[in-house]
Amino acid sequence: MHTRANKMEDLVIIGYGAAGFSALIRANELGIKPVVIGYGEIGGTCVNVGCVPSKRMLRIGEIYDYASKITKTKILPEFFEAFKDKQEIVSKLRKEKYEDVLNSYDVKLIKGKAYFISPNAVKVNGEIIEAKKFIIATGSSPKIPEIKGLKEVGYWTNTEALSPDRKISSLIIIGGRALALEFAQMYKKLGVDVVILQRSERILPDWEPEISLSVKNYLENVDEIPIFTNIKIKEVVKGRDTKIVKTDRGEVEADEILLATGRKPNVDLNLSTANVELNENGGIKVDEELRTTNPNIFAAGDVIGDKMLEALAGKEGVIAAENAILNAHRKIDRLSIPQAVFIEPNVARVGLTQIEASKDYEIDYRVVKMESIAKAQILRETWGLIKMVIDKKYRTILGVQIFGKYAAEVINEAALAIKFRATIDDIIDTIHVFPTMSESLKIVAMSFVRDVNKMSCCVD
Repeated sequence: MHTRANKMEDLVIIGYGAAGFSALIRANELGIKPVVIGYGEIGGTCVNVGCVPSKRMLRIGEIYDYASKITKTKILPEFFEAFKDKQEIVSKLRKEKYEDVLNSYDVKLIKGKAYFISPNAVKVNGEIIEAKKFIIATGSSPKIPEIKGLKEVGYWTNTEALSPDRKISSLIIIGGRALALEFAQMYKKLGVDVVILQRSERILPDWEPEISLSVKNYLENVDEIPIFTNIKIKEVVKGRDTKIVKTDRGEVEADEILLATGRKPNVDLNLSTANVELNENGGIKVDEELRTTNPNIFAAGDVIGDKMLEALAGKEGVIAAENAILNAHRKIDRLSIPQAVFIEPNVARVGLTQIEASKDYEIDYRVVKMESIAKAQILRETWGLIKMVIDKKYRTILGVQIFGKYAAEVINEAALAIKFRATIDDIIDTIHVFPTMSESLKIVAMSFVRDVNKMSCCVD
């Protein structure tokens, strides 16, 4: 049995993570009371099993690591106390930023899974809801590769790794991108032996090669995390009290296996019934205005299958709401979307890589090592580098990548520069506080016009 819709709703938002929440807030600001349908923990991935808990765990590790360096004594956090601390932060932010926020707006909330039954109607918990417009913001979930024996032996995803049911002493991480590196460092600083197995030729394979190599050198030499690249996994088998990964270069044995092999869009919504098509990434196909192949349905966030970033999902939720309600034509400047990997030191990027930029521009680039930055010397944090790519003719900044202390903070200035199509001259002409790590952006810009190794502090 099911209940027919009583009325045609103005807007239905499916999903209550970052994209869904920003969409519902903007809808209210535009005078619309949306119906919001969601399942699982309110707040979605980021606050529950993503950005918030992982960054708190990394912060705990950073504090204890710093204490160890200062005291010259190895100090480790208590395993389960660290995860308890993390959970307190998660619960607090989920309540303040999602549950309490939801209560502040005029929203009809329905908890359950929604499926389209027509181009303008969904069914949830037996109830049919018709609407003029829809926004799909159902997020993503871990992508599980087909590896012989994996399902039988068992594994962790980020969810289990952030709330472990037992203390482990060793961990195999399959993958070599952001999640893999963050969890590798997180567990290493909890006193767990960690190894990374990456199928690509390098970790962070879509980043600048200078960045990837520098990060690998740091993790291996400073954090003592072995990294094996260009490796093929053949099978996973059960050991006596362990799990064994068989590869083309031998076997690796550990207490647990963590899969960090990417995420897949949550598109199990009977989309074909709604005339909504998927793209080549398995996400929902949208145009620049986030409109799907059904003109009355929009999509935002991870479900699109593009860059899966919390801040981007939030921005897309707002734009989808405005375009759906106002028939506006807002777009996102995708060139200026920043992202970061929160290992310590951070890795951050915005804009195009050297290879990407060279397809459409005559480019030039410079690389400056962090040891050339005074603040890095002051902090004794000289690992890493900054790379800038520019349009050679107009001197416009096209891309910036950083591996260094506070890179996730510094990258925001680079994002602003790219958003407003600033030149290296604009950066050079801007006075930066001395000494700061953000001065690295000015110094790499100056490296296009002078030898920065032959400069005094604060020369302009």
